[in-house]
Amino acid sequence: MKKYLLICFALLAVAGFAQNKKEIYPIAFYNVENLFDTQRDTNIQDEDFTPSGRNNWTDDKYKKKLKNLAYVINLLGKETNPAGAAIIGVAEVENKKVIEDLINTGDLASRKYQIVHQDSPDARGIDVGLIYNPLLFKVTSYKVYPFTLPGANDIKTRDILVVSGLLAGQPLNVLVNHWPSRRGDNSSPLRECAAAICKYISDSIYLANPKAGIIIMGDMNDDPKDKSTRIVLNAKKNKEEVQKGGLYNTMWKIHESGTGTLCYKDQWNLFDQIIISQNLLSTGKSKLNFEKAEVFNKDFLFQKSGKYKGYPLRTFSGNTFLNGYSDHFPTLIYLSLDK
Repeated sequence: MKKYLLICFALLAVAGFAQNKKEIYPIAFYNVENLFDTQRDTNIQDEDFTPSGRNNWTDDKYKKKLKNLAYVINLLGKETNPAGAAIIGVAEVENKKVIEDLINTGDLASRKYQIVHQDSPDARGIDVGLIYNPLLFKVTSYKVYPFTLPGANDIKTRDILVVSGLLAGQPLNVLVNHWPSRRGDNSSPLRECAAAICKYISDSIYLANPKAGIIIMGDMNDDPKDKSTRIVLNAKKNKEEVQKGGLYNTMWKIHESGTGTLCYKDQWNLFDQIIISQNLLSTGKSKLNFEKAEVFNKDFLFQKSGKYKGYPLRTFSGNTFLNGYSDHFPTLIYLSLDK
């Protein structure tokens, strides 16, 4: 009798474990650093990335760049979900074709990723885009919001790409950003303006459907503590500070610990941020919940020698081809669903 009771308890334990099993969905952002094809496009400033240009950008170098990036993206989230990342936002892509080439390179091709992309008015021709696994994320719509600064209509920079869909059957909206750079002495107001547009979009989504999850990701060209994200977006460092309808910056504490995604003059910054809505923090069954965040900074992504030893291993140092990956590390968050 005792033997049969033990078997029953074991079966109940297994059943309970199965009922409490979590499905994990990795979501990533990656500034892939100047992913250009080799063709001259007279509408943008891409002459450096041609075979006769300053970088001597040949098909061989382009294919090596694609292979390196595909290797990284294929690994994102793989340790927690064999299917890899469900969603990857990307920045610094020239056009739709280069993203198509990327998702069809190496082991990445077997994942059958799909993309959302629209050309932006950026003078250099670099855009943002979204790569997604259609088995995990069902896209229902997308829209782009241009950068508009009152009284300065001549500023041409990246649009904000908003992709709406269902992740694990739950409504989710992803805002992919690449805010204006830090060039110039007074560039902060430009990023604050981009943040204000982003906040308007986020608030509008929340008002339309308070249950819909929101993820704001991108290269903000600012750190979590800077005015654009800390004040304009009002993205909080601590979960307990986030009020209903508010935002939580999953990268703030990571950066505060000394970790970054890019390095400049030996100073680490964490520009590649992922910010989430409050409703992704509240726990509950049959809903998406935030688990953790990380910077994907594996050892092979670091430069091992030279002046920039310890920095991200990028594609070029000046005009010297390094056959690296990017000058940024990817960032990741993990959402879970209790079944």
